[in-house]
Amino acid sequence: MAKNQQVMVPTAWGIRSSFQSFVALLIVILVVAAIYLRQTNEQVFQYGTTQKSSSGLTSRCNLFSGKWVYDNKSYPLYKERECTFMSDQLACEKFGRKDLNYQFWRWQPHQCNLPRFNATALLERLRNKRLVFVGDSLNRNQWISMVCLVDSAIPPAFKFMHNNGSINIFKATEYNATIEFYWSPLLVESNSDDPVNHRMPDRIVRVQAIEKHARHWTDADILIFNTYLWWRRLQMKVLWGNFESPEDGIYKAVKLPRVYEMALQTWAQWLEVHVNRKTQLFFMSMSPTHERADKWGGIRGENCYSETEPVIKEGYVGDGASPRMMRVVESVLGELKTRRLNVQMINITQLSDYRKDGHPSIYRKHWETITEKQLSNPKNYSDCIHWCLPGLPDEWNELLYSYILQL
Repeated sequence: MAKNQQVMVPTAWGIRSSFQSFVALLIVILVVAAIYLRQTNEQVFQYGTTQKSSSGLTSRCNLFSGKWVYDNKSYPLYKERECTFMSDQLACEKFGRKDLNYQFWRWQPHQCNLPRFNATALLERLRNKRLVFVGDSLNRNQWISMVCLVDSAIPPAFKFMHNNGSINIFKATEYNATIEFYWSPLLVESNSDDPVNHRMPDRIVRVQAIEKHARHWTDADILIFNTYLWWRRLQMKVLWGNFESPEDGIYKAVKLPRVYEMALQTWAQWLEVHVNRKTQLFFMSMSPTHERADKWGGIRGENCYSETEPVIKEGYVGDGASPRMMRVVESVLGELKTRRLNVQMINITQLSDYRKDGHPSIYRKHWETITEKQLSNPKNYSDCIHWCLPGLPDEWNELLYSYILQL
């Protein structure tokens, strides 16, 4: 019996030792996988940083890799109350925000300096041209920023704003130049295309239909696209048919990111066929949200409300943007490039991820009555999607300006 016990003891020890080794190996694999995924996400969010232009600053410098520098001497680039066409949705100071430090941060690339925005120089580049932002409310956010940036350089008698349904046109008459915004939140046709009544509980897209929108910006000289925010769901209902006779159509729920890819391929095919090769094309990468404070070291359950400083840690990646969808954009733009159609990515994702302090939160116009329950807990009605002006979108436009200067 003693002999049998001596044989069994090392066997049990061997099994236990093997199990512990397996667990240790599994932990190592999981850690390595987590590090790999994080590095992959950081690389995705920096897509476009290695796309070089043939000349100028952007051929020598990675504009999207850098840090935020506090600069209250040269920023903001304009005053909120002095912008003729400021939106109440973005006028945070007007609606009670007291800490204004969000206006004083300047994006500093590691390898160079961004050219300071010069409204007159931009208007000269736009003389006799159309610059059109196409997309959702974040592109509208950037469009208003651009209008505010040039506003002070134009006398009141030589500028006007015209709104006509989905298209909003700012015109500098002395330059015969327009800076426009066209509402098309999913780029392709959808049941959210109305510029006012667009919040639908059951979102439907026609992934193969874009002409309804595209005919409004076919002859533009500079086009800046975006689309991401309205795709943030697990799946989307796709219609093969038309909205005029919806009962005759075929519907199918398609998961993300596949349905996003289908829409972008339709957009890309339209560009390839219809856009003049002299047209300058840009795509704004996804603007991240800041709805989970624990992601940047804050309190679980909180969001951007009461945030007053950016994330300082370089390389920070939150969960307000989707690496999977970013890869879809990268792939579609890459395919276009092989067909000799270059769409320059303006990669705002990583640099915007730091700016948890830049959202309106509660400091904006509210079109619906705020309830007592909401007032008792402001984070519940905070806007952690859009951006105060002056603020972060001005830096997006400085990046865009750097490319336009080379045209």
